[in-house]
Amino acid sequence: MPQRHPVIIITGTPGTGKSTHAQLLQDASPVPLKHINVGQLVKDNSFHHGFDQQWQSYTVDEDKLLDELEPLASAGGIILDWHTCEIFPERWADLVVVLRCNHTMLWDRLEKRNYPLKKIQENNEAEIMEVVLQEARDSYPQQIIVDLKSESSQDLENNVASIVEWINQWLKDNGHEDEDNTL
Repeated sequence: MPQRHPVIIITGTPGTGKSTHAQLLQDASPVPLKHINVGQLVKDNSFHHGFDQQWQSYTVDEDKLLDELEPLASAGGIILDWHTCEIFPERWADLVVVLRCNHTMLWDRLEKRNYPLKKIQENNEAEIMEVVLQEARDSYPQQIIVDLKSESSQDLENNVASIVEWINQWLKDNGHEDEDNTL
């Protein structure tokens, strides 16, 4: 049986580049990693209690979502991409990446997505108040949390390269020296 590969959570306020990071990381990883866009999974599989018109988002059924993700997380080799992280059990995570962005830049990104003003304001406040970073710090050991700036294509490149370095070190630390780490 092949050895387990890491579970990486990429989180951050909407608009910080989670999905872009996850996709590029999937392509650059020295081992196969499956990118799971958790928000899309919730929509596609109706893991929700309906759509909240006021907040323009789904009310997630966390039990259904976690039941679906448990076997995937146990097997490893996944990137969980979502705007929150604290619902994922600590035992799942090998690395938690919190993407951060200047709030003015974030506002512009969310406007381009045609988010309603209330949702832009809420997400901008959350970024300023470091809500997602604090959730990560409250939910996981400090040594597995990485806080990365995500404002430019250079940040994106550097971040993906850093995570690939982390994966290579994780593989060594977890007895994968004999594995062929090429895709």
